[in-house]
Amino acid sequence: MHEFAEARKAIEAMIRSDDLPGLLRQTEYLHGHLCPYVSLGVKAGHYAMKTLERENIGMEEIIAIVECNNCFTDGIQVVTGCTFGNNSLIFKDLGKTAVTVARREDGQAVRLALRPDYTEQMLSRYPAAGPLFQKVIVDRQGSPEEIHRFQHLWPAISKKELEVPLEEQFTIRRLSLTLPAYAPIFASQVCSVCGEAVMETRVRLRQGKPLCLTCAGEDYFILTGHGMTITRDSDHD
Repeated sequence: MHEFAEARKAIEAMIRSDDLPGLLRQTEYLHGHLCPYVSLGVKAGHYAMKTLERENIGMEEIIAIVECNNCFTDGIQVVTGCTFGNNSLIFKDLGKTAVTVARREDGQAVRLALRPDYTEQMLSRYPAAGPLFQKVIVDRQGSPEEIHRFQHLWPAISKKELEVPLEEQFTIRRLSLTLPAYAPIFASQVCSVCGEAVMETRVRLRQGKPLCLTCAGEDYFILTGHGMTITRDSDHD
């Protein structure tokens, strides 16, 4: 690995040595807490990287295609090194806890999709978890004591789930993909209304003057916890 990729060395070493607890700790820094789906992302990312045998320094050597925007995806980003910022993370808004990880040089890939009975099976192993999850996370009505219990139980479960055989959690397929070309580099223009720089592909001309999508009053895509939608700033006025 190149000298300028020093920060990635620790994660690559954990991948090679199958240090799943170490990878989970690294993911906690990004995600903010531990939960079972973070563990699943760590395990899926680890399996894919071991299978593809390709180190990644964030220059699009590895491409990850995620199909959900839940906790799972943070595990994928940390372990594979594929992020939105380095243009190697592709998001398909399919609502599936699944990922395809591919090598750019030859398109060899592996897809892992969560088994439909996983969550039910997982909760059956920890009977106290389901009711607490419903009350604290889904209903957001947990008492301070219940929140405290949940905040101890959920990380403990995430660590235990590292020990579950991967095949009990995921279906796994090898694939060969045609990947999109390397991300292009676009110039910026200055919006004639707000004065902010904006990527030229998002510029709209009005009477010959460049405007950003906000100042032009046009729709744009937005990703929230509800998924991908189309909006415009006037919708929030």
